[in-house]
Amino acid sequence: QVQLVESGGGLVQPGGSLRLSCAASGFTLDYYSIGWFRQAPGKEREGVSCISRRDDSTYYLDSVKGRFTISRDNAKNTVYLQMNSLKPEDTAVYYCAARTSHYCSDYGFQYRYWGQGTQVTVSS
Repeated sequence: QVQLVESGGGLVQPGGSLRLSCAASGFTLDYYSIGWFRQAPGKEREGVSCISRRDDSTYYLDSVKGRFTISRDNAKNTVYLQMNSLKPEDTAVYYCAARTSHYCSDYGFQYRYWGQGTQVTVSS
């Protein structure tokens, strides 16, 4: 069964850190470009970060550059999103998604597999 499972979300104070994990089963993440998306209440889904299949190039939303880091561990078939210096505006449900292309995309419809999401809340 093909599945993506996110974990690592939670409640954190502003300035804090979280590491999200995206674990795959039923397929090998190394053959996919993996994106992290988020959706806050009342807002459209937006692409946060991506790591490409082609050469592990990484991409970030401007508002998270310098704070978030995406990486993959092929041995664990898992992609991570390290989030530092979190801000209240980072509050959202975070999803990971996989596409077979060698390249990343900001368009969610171009991703084949999606996880169920994990809630990140940044609040004092």
